[in-house]
Amino acid sequence: MKQTFSKRTALFGLMLTASTSIVLAAQAPVIDINSTSNAGQKTRSTSLTEQLANVERKLDSRNRSQVNIQRQLDDLQTQVNDLRGVTELHTHQLSQVLERQRELYQELDRRVSEALKPTMQVPSAIAIDSATVSKTYSDNLTENEAYDKALNLVLKDKRYEQAIPEFRHFNKTYPQSTYAPNAHYWLGQLLFNKGNLNEAEQEFSIVVQQFKDSSKRPDALLKLAMVAQQQKNTVKAVKLYRQLLSEYPSSTSAKLAKPRLESLVQ
Repeated sequence: MKQTFSKRTALFGLMLTASTSIVLAAQAPVIDINSTSNAGQKTRSTSLTEQLANVERKLDSRNRSQVNIQRQLDDLQTQVNDLRGVTELHTHQLSQVLERQRELYQELDRRVSEALKPTMQVPSAIAIDSATVSKTYSDNLTENEAYDKALNLVLKDKRYEQAIPEFRHFNKTYPQSTYAPNAHYWLGQLLFNKGNLNEAEQEFSIVVQQFKDSSKRPDALLKLAMVAQQQKNTVKAVKLYRQLLSEYPSSTSAKLAKPRLESLVQ
């Protein structure tokens, strides 16, 4: 009887264990491997798409920057070309002005040299009322206009007497002008022509001492020697003639000085 009960108890325990295993087996979750793999692929695909989009945006931005830089370079090149054209125009205009001034200097030199003929006298026709001159010319002048005013009084109007104060005024107003050495020289020439030797000597000396690079310096040396010769200062005249021949041996002034020097040292 006891043995039969023990067997039944053991059998009941086996059945209970089996039932529990079945229940637990039924509740265990099932993992879909294919589904997990697809999700990973989608994630990687999304990441690559975003990276490609970022690269495209960067390329677009760089292309736009390059286009802007090229446009700026084109604008700068255009501006440089415009400036080059303006510079060439100004250079041409300046060359014309310089050529005009050179012609005026040559004409003035010729006419003043004619006035230094043997009598050393200025024609009486130059004595013109200064009131007439003041009506003809304005006092509101620029540097170029002031110089042209003085120059034209000699070249065009033959008003040599009135040209003297105009050159004085120019030299006082524009002491550093590029025309200064010429203005001092022509003032000295006019004074020399009048016989004002001391004042003429001062103007020629300014050219010689202060404007050593001027093309009028050899002419001023010649006139200084001529002033000394007229003042009967033979020693000084000889010294100046020799200085001129030494410093400017090929100049026109040197050719004029040579026979004068020879006449003094004989």
